[in-house]
Amino acid sequence: MLSFSVVLVGMGLQTILRARNSLRWLSLCDGRKLGVTASASVVEQHGGFCPTSINNSEPRRALSSMAAPVASSSSHYITGHATTEGTANFAKKIDANAGAGHFRTLRAGGAVGDLIVSSLGIGTYMGPDSDSVDREYMESITRSLSLGINVIDCASNYRNMRSELLIGQVLPMAIKQGIINRNEVVVCSKAGYLAFDYREDIDPYTYIDETYIKTELFKREEFVGGCHCLSPAYLKNQLELSRRNMGLETIDIYFIHNPETQLSAVPRSTVLSRIKGAIAAMEECCAEGKIAMYGIATWNGFRVNASNKQHLPLEEILSYAKDIGGENHRFKVVQAPYNSFLHQAATEPSQPVRGRRMPLLHAAHHLGLSVITSATINQGNLSKNLNPDVRNKSPELGEQRTDAQAAIQFARTTPGIVTSLLGMRKVMHVEENCAVIRYPAHPRT
Repeated sequence: MLSFSVVLVGMGLQTILRARNSLRWLSLCDGRKLGVTASASVVEQHGGFCPTSINNSEPRRALSSMAAPVASSSSHYITGHATTEGTANFAKKIDANAGAGHFRTLRAGGAVGDLIVSSLGIGTYMGPDSDSVDREYMESITRSLSLGINVIDCASNYRNMRSELLIGQVLPMAIKQGIINRNEVVVCSKAGYLAFDYREDIDPYTYIDETYIKTELFKREEFVGGCHCLSPAYLKNQLELSRRNMGLETIDIYFIHNPETQLSAVPRSTVLSRIKGAIAAMEECCAEGKIAMYGIATWNGFRVNASNKQHLPLEEILSYAKDIGGENHRFKVVQAPYNSFLHQAATEPSQPVRGRRMPLLHAAHHLGLSVITSATINQGNLSKNLNPDVRNKSPELGEQRTDAQAAIQFARTTPGIVTSLLGMRKVMHVEENCAVIRYPAHPRT
C-alpha cells in the first residue's frame, strides 16, 4: 500500500496529510473517475479538506449501510435539548468560580429561547483516529464541563466520525455522574464535507457510488472537489448520522459547513442557490425537532472582503432563511475563525448590511445573529511567542499568565463574540486554558 503527502494550505499554516489508498484518492480528488466537480487545489478549511484522510491503522469492518440510508431507531437517544432554564442553571452552579462576563446570552428566541453559554467552548477537530485520542477527549470534555464550559463543537467528518462517537459516550456518563443535565449543555455539529466512518473498509469509488449516488442523496455534479456537498438530501442524511453517533434526539446547533469551499469550482449563483436549498432543509429539520437551530460555519466566507472569490454575503443568506422560515426562522448562529492573527472578523469591513460595509462581528450584531469563533489559539500556534502587544492586553490575568491564556483572553473579550472555541484533547490543556474562567471577561473597548 502506497502512502503520500499532500500539502494543505489553510488557517495560516501548512498541514501534512498522510493518507493511504493514495492512487485511488488522487483520481477521486480530481474527479477523473467519479465525474465529480473538481476544485483547482487541495485546501484545508477548519476541519474539512479534499481528499478526506483515511486511517487504515484501526480495525475496520466490511462496508455496510453505516452512512446511508440511516434507519436506526431513536428510542435510545438522549431526549431534550439546551434550554433557557437549563443553561441558566448551569451558569448558577459555576457562578462562584467564574469571573463576570464568562457567561453570555446566545440569542435564539422563539420556541428555543435565549441560551446562557460559556465564553469558552471545547472543539474536537484535531488528533489522529485512535482509541487513545478518544480517551483523551473524553477526559477533557468531562473536565471542561466540570470547570464551566457548556458548549461542545464537532462535525461528522472530524476524525472520521470518532469525535461525534466519543461525544455519544461522554455525555450520558456526565449526565449519570451528575456533572450536567442535557438541558444545560449546547452541542454543535456540522455537515457539508464527506464523512467516512473509521470502522469501514472503504473503497472510495464503491463507497460514494453505492452510498450516495445510487441512493440519490446527491448527484455527481453536486459533489464538489471530491469532498463537499450541499444537497438537501445529503445534509439530512448527515444529520441522521450525527444524531446517531452522538445519541441525541435533538442537536442544539447544526452548521452548514464551509459552503464557500464550492466557490472555487462552481458559479457563485449556483452555490448561493445550493445554500438556499440547504437552509430550507435545515428549517424542515428544526420543525421535526431534530435540531433546535442552525447556522453556517465558515473559514473564509464571512471574514474576507467581497473581492475575494470565497466571500459569502451574510445579509443575503439570512434573507433566504426569512423567505423560507418567516420571522420565526431558526438561522441563529454563524461561526468563523478569530484570534490575534486571524482578526478579520473584527477588523475587515467584509459584510454589507443595509448599504453599509462592516466587519462580521458588527454585521452579525445588526442582523440579530450570534457568533461563535474557532481557532482561538490558532491550533496552538499562539500558545508560545505571543505578540507582546496582545499579551499586554490582559493584565487582569496576572504576571504568571501563559501566552495561551493571554491569547484566549484576547478572543473572549472581543466585543460581539459569544463563545470562543478551543481544541483541547489533553486535560492539562483544559486546566491551563480554563483557568481564565475565574477572571473577568468584560468586552474590550
